[in-house]
Amino acid sequence: MSKVIIEKLTDEQINKMGIKNWPIWTKEISTFDWYYDTDEECLILDGEVDVKTDEGTYTVRTGDFVTFKKGLKCVWTVKKPIRKHYNFK
Repeated sequence: MSKVIIEKLTDEQINKMGIKNWPIWTKEISTFDWYYDTDEECLILDGEVDVKTDEGTYTVRTGDFVTFKKGLKCVWTVKKPIRKHYNFK
């Protein structure tokens, strides 16, 4: 199973999950290593990032709902400043 899952949610799903009440994280254009010690779900509000993993590189854009699975090691390359709602499970 992939450690990065990218989906599109409907407004109804976003409301049902309470995503708009989750905290917001922002990051300027940059590159950094990251490790997930727990699952994270996030809804990309603005921006674009390439997430390089052992499985390949995933491009995440505005409107994507992404699940990063526990144990994922990756390199984030923020190509357009990122703004996202996030939730650690």
